Amino acid sequence: MESAFERVLDKQVRVHGAGRTDAGVHALAQCAHIDLPNDRLSAARWTEALNALLPPTIRVLRCQYVSNDFHARLSAKGKIYRYRIWLAPVLPPFEYRRAWQIVRPLNLKVLKRAAKHFVGTHDFAGFAANRGKPEKSTTRTIYSVRVRQKGPCLTIEFDGDGFLYKMVRLIVGSLVNCALGKMRIEDVTARLGSGQLGPARLPHPLKDYF
Repeated sequence: MESAFERVLDKQVRVHGAGRTDAGVHALAQCAHIDLPNDRLSAARWTEALNALLPPTIRVLRCQYVSNDFHARLSAKGKIYRYRIWLAPVLPPFEYRRAWQIVRPLNLKVLKRAAKHFVGTHDFAGFAANRGKPEKSTTRTIYSVRVRQKGPCLTIEFDGDGFLYKMVRLIVGSLVNCALGKMRIEDVTARLGSGQLGPARLPHPLKDYF
């Protein structure tokens, strides 16, 4: 994005994103802002110019001018993290690296019951991996956790004010372990507020869930 802006402006600028994603995570409708040296192009022209310079895996959906006090990250009201699990023996090619395939049957009632415990304000240190530097705070608020299934696709959606490093992956791994009978819900919820960082390694889907 910054390279594309530089080619248009002939000047380096900083792109401020609303947030970052873990490796392998796809962002939909990510918001970002830059401070332009001038407004010589219309918002529609910026959309065209940037998409002409960006790789096909990145698209600008819409541009608009905003007030000077807007900040893509600091003005964000919340974030949604959607985790997809494919419950079938065959993973379609278009779902490769976009869904976690689990062949063994899950107890969805247990999974939903365990998911309810994560709603609210908690210390999520037990569900965060260590990325080499301490977090200012490991307390986050989860407004809702929605579990939905359509055909073989199970979606677990977290709506919150922010997420720690690998937090959702570790929560989903724990929920799946409960649904498979590998963990008790009490063992999972005991990690909430423990203050201890969780493991960096997640269960290997091919080794642990077939």
